[in-house]
Amino acid sequence: MIYIVTDIEADGGTPGTHSMIAFASVATRGNGEILGEFEAVLAPLEGATADPRTMAWWAKQPDAWAAATKDPVAPDIVMNRFAAWVRSFGEPAIFTAHPLAFDGNWIDFYLRRFTPYAVVQGHYEDDKLFAATGLCLRSFAAAIAGRSVAECDVGTYPPAWLGHHEHTHRAIDDARGYASLLKTLFAMSRER
Repeated sequence: MIYIVTDIEADGGTPGTHSMIAFASVATRGNGEILGEFEAVLAPLEGATADPRTMAWWAKQPDAWAAATKDPVAPDIVMNRFAAWVRSFGEPAIFTAHPLAFDGNWIDFYLRRFTPYAVVQGHYEDDKLFAATGLCLRSFAAAIAGRSVAECDVGTYPPAWLGHHEHTHRAIDDARGYASLLKTLFAMSRER
């Protein structure tokens, strides 16, 4: 089984009203074996606007903003490349994010809009990009660590759980940290 650990960056909180500006994924196995990485910067959606509060937050993250907006590519091209990359592994893949409800919502919206796929597809569909419904790393961490979901975030995890990857809001950095978290959580679950 392959886990496609993904982190997204956006200029607001609502897919379609706002735009996903960047995302990155790390393809990994539960034992931590890294199979590949995907990183993309997307052009804004036509007709979408940026949320002023989100943009005020981005103004305090100039390096991350620069990485998330450099040389954008049309979303249809990016999402079709992403789908081809996921399929290139030739085995079932689980979409994985921290939290699934946020990052998964964005990727699902963009896949549905620009490809024949989605993060969650109906059981009646034969051609699926992902197996199952996805894995929420935040929920997984809460269950394994015996904490509430509210207590599970990058600022509360020991740095070793994230493979000492700094959470920079550059999508690839954050996806690498979350891939390390997945490996850590699987190791902890095996110890039990």
